[in-house]
Amino acid sequence: MQNKFKTFLTTILCTLLCCFSLFAQDKPQEEAKEEENEAVLLPEGVVIDSIIQITEPFDALRPAKAAFYSAILPGLGQAYNKKYWKIPIVYAALGTGVYFYINNNNEYNRFRDAYKSRLAGFETDEFYFSAAGEKLDDPRVSTERLETAQEFYKKNKEISLLVLVGMYALNIIEANVNAHLLQYNVDENLSLAPHYKFNEIDAKSDIGLTLNFKF
Repeated sequence: MQNKFKTFLTTILCTLLCCFSLFAQDKPQEEAKEEENEAVLLPEGVVIDSIIQITEPFDALRPAKAAFYSAILPGLGQAYNKKYWKIPIVYAALGTGVYFYINNNNEYNRFRDAYKSRLAGFETDEFYFSAAGEKLDDPRVSTERLETAQEFYKKNKEISLLVLVGMYALNIIEANVNAHLLQYNVDENLSLAPHYKFNEIDAKSDIGLTLNFKF
C-alpha cells in the first residue's frame, strides 16, 4: 500500500515539474514573439513620424538678430537673411531721402539768410543782383516772397526728414519680417490654394479656396 502511494506521489510530482517546465518555455517564446512584432511595427512608426522633415533648426532669435543688424547698419539685416539683392534698394531709398533733405535745407538757409539781411536794412543779398552780377534797383524776390519761400522749404525739409526716418524704420521691419517668413512652415501637407470647379447642376462656375491639412 505504501509503495503504491509513493508511486502515485512520484507521478504527481513529475507531472507538475513537466507542466512548470513547459510553462517556463512558452513564456520566453511569447515574449520573443512580442518583441519581433514590435521590431516589425517600429519602422512603420518611424516612417510616419518622418513625413515632415525639418531641414534647418528653428531659431527663435533670428528675426531679432536681423532687426538688430539693420538698426546698426542699414542693409546688414538683409545680408544676414541672404537677400543681397535688397541691399541696393535700401540704400537707394535712404539716399533719396538724404538728397531731398539736404537740398531743401540748403534752399531754406538761402532764403533765410536773404530775409535776415533785408530785416537788418541791407541790400546786399543775392536777389539784389542779376545773373551778370549787376546791382538792381528792385530785388528779383520780394521780402514777402522770401518769407513764403522759407516756410515752403522748411516744411519740405521736415517731410524729407520724416521720409528718411521712415525708410530707416522700414529697413529694420523688412529684415525682421523676412527673417520670420524664412522659417515659416511651407510644407506641402499644409497648403491653401484657389479652388475652381464647374457646377454641372446649374451650369455655373464655383470659385473658392481649398485648405489641405495632412497629418
